[in-house]
Amino acid sequence: MRKAGKLVRDKIPEIIRQDGGDPTTYIAENAEYMERLREKLNEEVQEFLDADEAEAPEELADVLEVVRALAQSLGIEAAELERIRQRKFQAKGGFTRGIIWLGDKANESTGS
Repeated sequence: MRKAGKLVRDKIPEIIRQDGGDPTTYIAENAEYMERLREKLNEEVQEFLDADEAEAPEELADVLEVVRALAQSLGIEAAELERIRQRKFQAKGGFTRGIIWLGDKANESTGS
């Protein structure tokens, strides 16, 4: 049975203690940690999507932190992740031009 709670940044318990609190925590095993990281990624992406322009950079940094933790838990160093990103960028480009794909005319049906 899964325990309650949510994944938090490493220093959060320490910060809570400094503020006079007494946090209850535990360290997740690998399978739970991966599941919690995926949940955290979803949470942080949603917070980014809900953020206004002023809040967006902070939320985007949170997304990046979770992505880095996911990569590390998969045995991928940050430099390797960047090499993979660059390889894909070289092969397929990035998302900077705002291109929207509407489909493939060669595969469209002529009947409605």
